[in-house]
Amino acid sequence: MLDIAEDLNRWVEEGRDFAVATVVTVGGSAPRGPGAAMAVDGEGTVIGSVSGGCVEGAVYDLCVQALQDGEATVERFGYSDEDAFAVGLTCGGVIEVLVAPVSVDAPDRAVYAAALSRAASGGAAALARVFRGPAELLGRPLVVSSGGPGDALPGDAYEGTLGGHPELDRTAVGESRALLAAGRTAEFVVSESGAHCGSAVTVLVESSVPPPRMIVFGAVDFAAALVRTGKFLGYHVTVCDARPVFATPARFPEADEVVVEWPHRYLRRTATDGRTALCVLTHDAKFDVPLLAAALRLPVAFVGAMGSRRTHEDRNRRLREVGVTEDELAALRSPIGLDLGARTPEETALSIAAEIVATRQGGTGRPLTGARTPIHHDRPKGPSPRAGAVA
Repeated sequence: MLDIAEDLNRWVEEGRDFAVATVVTVGGSAPRGPGAAMAVDGEGTVIGSVSGGCVEGAVYDLCVQALQDGEATVERFGYSDEDAFAVGLTCGGVIEVLVAPVSVDAPDRAVYAAALSRAASGGAAALARVFRGPAELLGRPLVVSSGGPGDALPGDAYEGTLGGHPELDRTAVGESRALLAAGRTAEFVVSESGAHCGSAVTVLVESSVPPPRMIVFGAVDFAAALVRTGKFLGYHVTVCDARPVFATPARFPEADEVVVEWPHRYLRRTATDGRTALCVLTHDAKFDVPLLAAALRLPVAFVGAMGSRRTHEDRNRRLREVGVTEDELAALRSPIGLDLGARTPEETALSIAAEIVATRQGGTGRPLTGARTPIHHDRPKGPSPRAGAVA
């Protein structure tokens, strides 16, 4: 539900009753993954989506029912070969959906409010809820934050309870902190003995983290198009170039920041993590070589460099000369982008973005027509962009 935190936070501030349906498990091919959410308020207003349209009508009814009876439920939707017109996923997948009421007088309202406020403001928060186990525990929320002073949940604090034994809460806090640090949305199971509530419980943890960074080195026309594409994909985009005449906010109005500094020096002092994409568009050895020598030694998600195949070979030779190893060179995506036949800056930006997505999600980059590979790949175990960038 943190993927629609901004709208839900507004509903909380306006004092609305609402119910939220959240995808908790996915099997086979399904349009949206765990954490995808749809909400319905007391007036019947709908936001979000759990399936791209396949089961939205039935989920709407479940939300209305939850508002009426105040009970959380879990519903399974799958494709029926016997009755193709039954409510289900025509793509052949199976999803389970947790539906929970969040009325104004609900005892857990403050916990939901803390999670939504943190996520809506761009902070880091993890929301844990039981979706399989004793009925009285379904939908009970616990939220973990890794914020700073002044946040609703400062530091590594947590709020709420899953409603069972304190040991269950301690386990949930530990698992939630680990998933939040990785920017992942996932489930975990606590055994009957660990849960201390008579049966095992399964918990979904939704992580909402600040947007991943995309740093574009080289204030060129291709960079302007890539900035727009990066913003569309949900990245916090920085443009960096040592030439002040080119690196200006006026040339890159959609960038979150424009930095005038030698690229390798900026990279050494700025924050990066396992979700960061580094795109080197300068194709000038005096910029590229020291920059890539530093970039290829960082634990980031993507390092790509623009240039012809001849430029690529010359650049690799220069990188070897300054001590870059073959293993480090193997991580370089060069020439950057997928083969789309791109020529314009916009087409080139699309090809670069497509390679970043394929690398992140484990895609092949090949056409789906005639292919026998899955349409929806299982996400890698490592960090992913914001849930919301669920990640």
